[in-house]
Amino acid sequence: MPDIAQVRKGLSERLRDPVTWTEVIQVVKTVVAAVVAWVLAVRVFHLPQPFLAPWAALLVVHATVYRTFARGAQQVAATVGGVLLAWVIGNAFGLSPTALAVMLLLSFALGYLPGLRAEATTVAATALIVLTTGFSDESNILLARLFDTAIGIGVGFVVNLLVWPPLQDLSAVRAVDAIDDEVGRLLQDLADELEDECADEDVRRWVERTQEIDECIDEAWALLRQARESAWYNPRPRSRALAKTDHLGELLERLEQSVSEVRSMVRTLDHSITDLTEWEPEFRRRWIALVRKAGHAIANPDSNEVRAVRTELAELTSDLSTENLSALHWSEYGGLVLNLRNIVTSMDRFAEATPISAPSTKERG
Repeated sequence: MPDIAQVRKGLSERLRDPVTWTEVIQVVKTVVAAVVAWVLAVRVFHLPQPFLAPWAALLVVHATVYRTFARGAQQVAATVGGVLLAWVIGNAFGLSPTALAVMLLLSFALGYLPGLRAEATTVAATALIVLTTGFSDESNILLARLFDTAIGIGVGFVVNLLVWPPLQDLSAVRAVDAIDDEVGRLLQDLADELEDECADEDVRRWVERTQEIDECIDEAWALLRQARESAWYNPRPRSRALAKTDHLGELLERLEQSVSEVRSMVRTLDHSITDLTEWEPEFRRRWIALVRKAGHAIANPDSNEVRAVRTELAELTSDLSTENLSALHWSEYGGLVLNLRNIVTSMDRFAEATPISAPSTKERG
């Protein structure tokens, strides 16, 4: 049985999450647009088959202003093309298997036209509905169906502009801000486990965690692209806080570099485990301590502590280079020191930028 307290806590967090409310508003806008379009078609204009009005409204309402005009225009063209295609095929072949086959083939062929490459299914679905629900060679029926479509298009655009699509910057900020915590925790766990004996299974688990972080970075890139798109043509003023998301791309690149270095570090450790390499106690003690310290500084962003790790790494290299250490192990030592140095160098800029400010309700207008 799930913990009721945990369920309530999770629900409470979801209800306070602005990103959740953004998604809810988008759903409500879409429903309102479809219903209003249908009411206008049925009760105001008394059109006999008003299904195309809510259908077109659903296609037009998008999460961003840019997508409303760019993708919406494509889908509008696809819908109108589907209506015209059904009318032509219906009058040429009637309602028959041959008519359906020809119509669907032509619908998907239209998908190869510039601007409609992603809308072949929309053309086919619209044409299929229009053809199978009845057609006529009378031009007034064709005009009525085009009018249905125009009502849905108009209502969709009006609703989307009256209720301004939100800026999607907050979700991108949160996604990026969570990834450095994962990197820091991985380093701390790695240091804790290195205190004991490690096995191949540990290495595989560490590599899997770096791959999971890579997936999170990919998701953050997608959210960042959506955040930038949400500002294009948006009537909302571009706040100063939103402008701060402009540097998120650089931070994500640094996170990618850090994860790559952690994976390289893990591979080096794997070779050491496989070859049963015994490290000098002094190097082992100081390097593991620095890995743990770096992980803490990254998970709890502190630019001063990150820079301190880099300074102590330089001191470690200087101290050990004057000691009589096994030359056989210096390639491993050098690789591990370089990996950790690159990680803290990449995360230095991230620590300076954290916490990444998100727009307040007042700023977001």
